[in-house]
Amino acid sequence: MAAQSSPSRRRFLLGGLGLGVAGVGALVLGWGVLPPRQRLQGSAPLPLQDGAVALNGWLAIGTDGMVTLAMPRSEMGQGVHTALPMLVAEELDVPLNSVKLIQAPMDKIFGNVAMLKDSLPFHPDDQGRLKALAQWTVAKAARELGVIVTGGSSSVKDGWGPMREAGASARAMLLKAAAAQWQVPAAQCRTHDGAVIHPDGRRASYASLAQRAASMAPGTPVLKLPKDFKLIGQPAPRRDTPSKVNGSARFGIDARPPGMLYAALHLPPRLGDILTSFDAAPILAMPGVTKVLDLTPHLAQRSASCAAVVADTWWRAKQAAAALPTQWKAGAQANLSSAGVYAQFARLLDTEAGHAYHASGEVEGKAAQGLRQITAEYRAPFLAHAAMEPVNCTAQVKDGKVMLWVSTQAPGIAVDVAAKVAGVDAKDVAIEVLLLGGGFGRRLEVDMVAQAVAIALQCGGAPVQLVWTREQDTQHDMYRPAALARFSARLDEHGRIASWDNKSVSGSITHQFLQRNFGLPGAGPDKTTAEGEFDMPYEIANQRIAHVIADSPVPIGYWRSVGHSHNAFFKESFIDELAHAAGQDSIAFRRAMLFRHPRHLAVLDAAVARAGSAPPGHAHGVALHQSFGSIVAQVAQVSVENGEIRVQRVVCAIDCGIAVNPNIIAQQMESAVLFGLSAALGGEITFKDGKVEQSNFHDYPVLRMGQTPEVETIIIASAEHPEGVGEPGTPPIAPAVANAVFILTGKRLRSLPLRLA
Repeated sequence: MAAQSSPSRRRFLLGGLGLGVAGVGALVLGWGVLPPRQRLQGSAPLPLQDGAVALNGWLAIGTDGMVTLAMPRSEMGQGVHTALPMLVAEELDVPLNSVKLIQAPMDKIFGNVAMLKDSLPFHPDDQGRLKALAQWTVAKAARELGVIVTGGSSSVKDGWGPMREAGASARAMLLKAAAAQWQVPAAQCRTHDGAVIHPDGRRASYASLAQRAASMAPGTPVLKLPKDFKLIGQPAPRRDTPSKVNGSARFGIDARPPGMLYAALHLPPRLGDILTSFDAAPILAMPGVTKVLDLTPHLAQRSASCAAVVADTWWRAKQAAAALPTQWKAGAQANLSSAGVYAQFARLLDTEAGHAYHASGEVEGKAAQGLRQITAEYRAPFLAHAAMEPVNCTAQVKDGKVMLWVSTQAPGIAVDVAAKVAGVDAKDVAIEVLLLGGGFGRRLEVDMVAQAVAIALQCGGAPVQLVWTREQDTQHDMYRPAALARFSARLDEHGRIASWDNKSVSGSITHQFLQRNFGLPGAGPDKTTAEGEFDMPYEIANQRIAHVIADSPVPIGYWRSVGHSHNAFFKESFIDELAHAAGQDSIAFRRAMLFRHPRHLAVLDAAVARAGSAPPGHAHGVALHQSFGSIVAQVAQVSVENGEIRVQRVVCAIDCGIAVNPNIIAQQMESAVLFGLSAALGGEITFKDGKVEQSNFHDYPVLRMGQTPEVETIIIASAEHPEGVGEPGTPPIAPAVANAVFILTGKRLRSLPLRLA
C-alpha cells in the first residue's frame, strides 16, 4: 500500500490548523504559495488483478470492461458505495453496474478535504476575503494531510470534484486512444455504455482501448453540465442491498482469518480508574482460556486502562473476562455525577464571557432599552452512539507486520495507532475496511484498534478478534457532549426580535479528539460546540452568540450531527418561545426573518404545505435548521396519549444542492429522523459516583417499530454544489416535537430527553 503522510507531518499540519483563523497568515507562507496538491494521480499503482489497466489513481479498466474504482469512504448504511460510483459512471459513460469497488490504498489523493474545510467557524452568510483565504488554506493543508476519513456528511461533497474528474479524465484518454487507432480527430468520436463510437459505425470497447489509453495524456478534464446528466439525479437502487439481504455482506464482526482467537475486555468500573493488579490463575483454569493480559502499558491515552482475556470462542472469553478478579486505583472522576457536570456548566455561564462566534449590532445598546425581555435556559444530556454492530476489531501482529480487519470511519488513523502500539512503521500495517453496522461518529475513534493490536502483540502471531459487549459499549463510549444554553431576547413593539443573546457551555470534542488520536493539546475555539447557534439564517440585526468550553472529565466524541444535534433544539425551541410571546404564528414569525434567505424560505414553505393541517387531537410542530451545508425543515405531527409523547408523521423538506441519488437522500432523511427521535424521546447518559447508570437498550432505548412515524421527504430541486445528507435530518426533529408538545399541553420542555412527567 502507498503510504499516507507520516504521523509526525500530520501532527505538524494539524497543529497549524489548530491555530484557527489567526494562524492562516502563517500557514500561507512557504508551502501556502505553491499550487494545491493534485488529487488525480496517486503516489503508487492501484492494487489491481486480472490484467486491469489503471487510467489514473482512482480507476482502472479490466479486460472484461468492468471499471475498478478505488473507494476511500466507509459504507455504514449511508449509501456512499452507491452514490460515489454514480459520479464516476456518469463522467465515464458506463452503466453503474459495471463499476466494482476495491478499497483505496493509503494515499493522499483520497484524503477528505471537504470535512476539514468545513470545520472553520465562519457564518454561512459570510462572503468576506478572510473566509475565502482561510478555506483555501485549510483545503490546501487537507490535501497535504491526506487523512482518509468518513464523517461530517462530506463524502459526496468531497468526491464531487475528484471522482468526476477521474471519470472525465479516463473518458478523454479512451477517446484519444480510439481516435489514434482509427486515425480520426477525437472530436468526431463519442462515448456510450463503455464504448467509443464513430459516426461511420465503428465501435471500440473500453476494454480494447485501455492499454493504449494508459499512454495518453488526459489533458484538463471537461466535466458534464447538469443538463447532460444521465445517472446523477436518478433514484438508483442501493448496490449493497442484495448482499445485506442474502447475508453475504461482510461487516467488521464477520472477519474470520484462519487460526483466529477471540478476546474480551475487563474495563474499569468507573471512569478514569487504573488497573493495578489481577489474579489470572483461576481464569487460566477456565475452559478454552489461553491468556489474561494487562493492556494498560500499551495504550497510553488511546483507551481506558483495562485487561483482556483471550480464548478459543468469544463466549468463553466474555465469561472469563467478567469473572476476572481485579484491583483498581481510583481516578480523578471517581465522584463524577451528572448534577456536578451541570453545576459546573452553570458556574461557567455565570462567570465566563466565552468566545463570540458571531456578533452584529448591540444586544444591550440603547435600542434594547425598555423593550420586553424573554429569557430561557435549555440543556441536553450526554448521549451514547448505540450502533447496532458492537464495537470490534480483528488484528494480527506477525513477523514485524500488522494486519487489521475493522469497520472504521478513519482507516488512516487506525493504521497510525496500530503502528504505534505494535512498534512498527505505518507502511508495515495493512488494513481491510469492512462494512460498518452503524458508525454515527463512534467509529471515528480507534480505541478498539489499539486494544486489539495490544492483545495480538502478545498472541504469538495468531489473529485475534476483540468484541465489546453492549454494556461496555454503553458505559465506555466517547459520548455526545452534554450542554447548557442560556438565551435572552428582546421584542420590539411590533413583536419582532430586536436583540438576541445566546451563550452556551459544553466540552470540546475536537480538543479531546486531537489529544487522543494525535497527541496534540486542545486549544482555541471549536466550531462544533457552537454550530447550529451562531450560524442561524434568521435576520436579526442585533445578536451575539458565544460559547464557553468546559474541561470535560467525560470522554466525548463526534455523534451524528455533532453540535447541531442539541443546538438546533435550543435555538428552534427558543424561536418558538419568542413567537408565542409575540402572539404570532410560529411559521409566520420565521418567514418574516428569512426575506434574505429564499432557499430557507422555500424549504420551510414546502414542508408546511405538504404537512397540511393537523388532525383533531394532534398538533404540528415546526423546526428549520441548516447543517453541513444543507437546509432542512421538518413538521412533526404529535399527540400525547396517557402522558406519553407519540409522533405519527414527520414531513421533511431538504435543499442539499444537486441531488445525486434521490432514493438515498430519502433513506437518509428517514434514518436521521428516527435516530434523532430516539435521542429526543429517550436518549440520556447519566453519571453517579463516576459510573454510567445506563447499560443496555432496556435503559438506553432506541425507537421501536411501533413508535416509528411515517416520514415523507421532499427534495428541493437545486443546481448548487452537493452538500451533506447523512446528518442534517437529525437536528430539527427534537425541537419540532417539543414545539408540538407545547401546542398540545402548554408545557415548554427545555431539557432533553422530552418528558412530560
